Amino acid sequence: MDETAAVRVHWSFWLIGAVGLIFNLIGCMNYVSQMNAENVASMPDVYRAIVESRPAWGTGAFAIAVFGGSLGCILLLLRKSVAVYVFILALVAALVAQIPFVGMADFPVAAWIGWLSQLAVGAFLIWYSKQTASKGWID
Repeated sequence: MDETAAVRVHWSFWLIGAVGLIFNLIGCMNYVSQMNAENVASMPDVYRAIVESRPAWGTGAFAIAVFGGSLGCILLLLRKSVAVYVFILALVAALVAQIPFVGMADFPVAAWIGWLSQLAVGAFLIWYSKQTASKGWID
């Protein structure tokens, strides 16, 4: 086999990359929604309090997490190994974004589920992109 021939990837690579991108794009839509004052005003009190009390650095970390995750998925689908590092940055940002809410007594269960799913998907994408790099699927 010619060494310059492209390595064929399993169909699951494309599925995982696409689902990861959709997941992160939903996070981007959530971020954009939270930057709109009218949307925030229409939220239930507990969610509005979370958005309004978040410090600027927490909002920035939230943006890095969701837009970084989306960029990581695009890079993964483009078969670029730098996706691993972008996913790591996005996961760290997701952790930082939650610092203001640690110990918050009335933090809604739905918000915890969203945050925990973000961490789980982020960790999985880091692991998966490392696996694809070891198989030669990304370079």
